[in-house]
Amino acid sequence: MQSLKEIFSSTLHLFYPHTCTGCGSDIIENDNQLCLHCINELPHTNFESHANNPIEKIFWGRMPLVAAHSEFYFSKGGLIQELIHALKYKNNTAIGFYLGEIMGNRLLASGRFSNVEALVPLPLFPDKEHKRGYNQAAVICNGIASAMNIPVITGNITRRRFTETQTRKHRTERWENVEGSFMVRNPEALAGKHALLIDDVITTGATLEACGSIMQKIPGVHLYIASLAYAAK
Repeated sequence: MQSLKEIFSSTLHLFYPHTCTGCGSDIIENDNQLCLHCINELPHTNFESHANNPIEKIFWGRMPLVAAHSEFYFSKGGLIQELIHALKYKNNTAIGFYLGEIMGNRLLASGRFSNVEALVPLPLFPDKEHKRGYNQAAVICNGIASAMNIPVITGNITRRRFTETQTRKHRTERWENVEGSFMVRNPEALAGKHALLIDDVITTGATLEACGSIMQKIPGVHLYIASLAYAAK
């Protein structure tokens, strides 16, 4: 005979099903966002443990970094694209936090990010953040923070002006589009710190370079960069 708890859980699942964000399966643990199949299909890069990885090479000759990382490979029509789409456009902040937590645990285990003292989400233009209701990079940061026990600093790095979407721009256009678009409100909050700048997807790195270059003008800042996904060109 089923216990009252099992009956209640089954009834609740019937009317409010908890399904996998990746494939829609309802064969999933209550505290997970992905089923076991999708968890096993996550395309980890394993860059976190390796110096001179492809993300670090993106920024060679552009700005000095302590270390850089992207947790997953991004491919058109792939699982990570689906999950990031759910985060950015379907109000699914839970999947962003969940994936951020995964990345935080792997950064912690690598040892290459153990000196990080502050997490900084790449800021959105205020109107865009207001329309969406949140900054997806901040959601990812919150997941990382829960794993690494590091504070998230929001509101200190801001967008000075609106920039067009980077999706269809080549490398030079991407840089010109974001040049001069960031500012630091309170340099003292990051002065002398090891700071990890976070975004959702890295392609050419132009936006992160524009933001990171402003951060590196703060005295004593040691800059790290990470993103949830890497869209190789």
